[in-house]
Amino acid sequence: MTPAALSGLDLLATAVVLVDAEYAVHYMNPAAENLFEMSSKNVTGQSLNNLFADTAILVAAIEYARANNCSYTEHDLELGASGHPRLHLSCTVTPAELPGGDLHRDELLLEFRHIEQQLRVAREERLLDQSQANRELIRNLAHEIKNPLGGIRGAAQLLDHELERPNLHEYTQVIMKEADRLQSLMDRLLTPHRLPQPGPVNVHEVLERVRSLILAEYPKGIVIRRDYDVSLPLLKGDKEQLIQAVLNIARNAAQAITGVSGAIGEIRLRTRVLRQVTLARRRYRHALVIEITDDGPGIPQGLQERIFHPLVSGRDGGSGLGLTLAQSFVNQYHGVINCESVSGETTFTILLPVEETDDGARARSD
Repeated sequence: MTPAALSGLDLLATAVVLVDAEYAVHYMNPAAENLFEMSSKNVTGQSLNNLFADTAILVAAIEYARANNCSYTEHDLELGASGHPRLHLSCTVTPAELPGGDLHRDELLLEFRHIEQQLRVAREERLLDQSQANRELIRNLAHEIKNPLGGIRGAAQLLDHELERPNLHEYTQVIMKEADRLQSLMDRLLTPHRLPQPGPVNVHEVLERVRSLILAEYPKGIVIRRDYDVSLPLLKGDKEQLIQAVLNIARNAAQAITGVSGAIGEIRLRTRVLRQVTLARRRYRHALVIEITDDGPGIPQGLQERIFHPLVSGRDGGSGLGLTLAQSFVNQYHGVINCESVSGETTFTILLPVEETDDGARARSD
């Protein structure tokens, strides 16, 4: 490829890498240098296999394009350079034969586009649709179960009064206690469907309330650290619902930590502001970020995509409702909850949009 053609690539916003048949890099345009945090001068002549980890999918795309002499796009590609986080990319491979037709000098043009934002938005939309379907299913199921439960408990109570042998009362008591337990479960399932009572909410008051409750429940073995942005604006929402949402997540974190024998675990509460963010298919100028991070064993990979489903729990004895209810509360305010988990660090991120006033002024929570 001629120097004039390469100079034209310098003007593109798309990240472009030129490689030869042996996958050696011949050129990177400035957009690619910024994307991969590499200098074209330093990587020229190096193989893609040396620059990136796990290049099997990329190499397969290159081989397909070269074998069929056509452009080929890989839409879901992860590349990670040494010392840098992995990037979610799409890559279009296009053969670019040099003048002269020497097959051994055939080059391929790799065009990379960052798709992290698209993946995140698509995932949030999927979770929102899933949450709405779950809420409708749960509400209908809970109503169907509550009606016969009252009759079962009432019949057991009448039977208990009629029994003459004291040792038989144990059985009716079991029926009534289990009916009460199921009734409580149904009430929890129906809780998100009550109308919220919105008002100005300081998120740090919410976090401090949750912090005091967790420390009261787990007086030993847990340290809670705070990293607050004191300039956060006030939210308009139901304070009790927000407390319950954050508490459900923090309680899960505490249970994960205390499940590690003899360990002193740490929970970190962090707040920040995001600007120009898309949530629940709407664009907002500002959104509040609440992060709850623990240093527990992490969530199993196979469970991470299902943790917000109702009745799904990774803990023995768990009801599988805490995160479902938290997500329902947050969705009512057009927010989302994201989760990232590896061994030793699990972070739940709550994003809540800030409704701007007409003049753009924002109330401060100081």
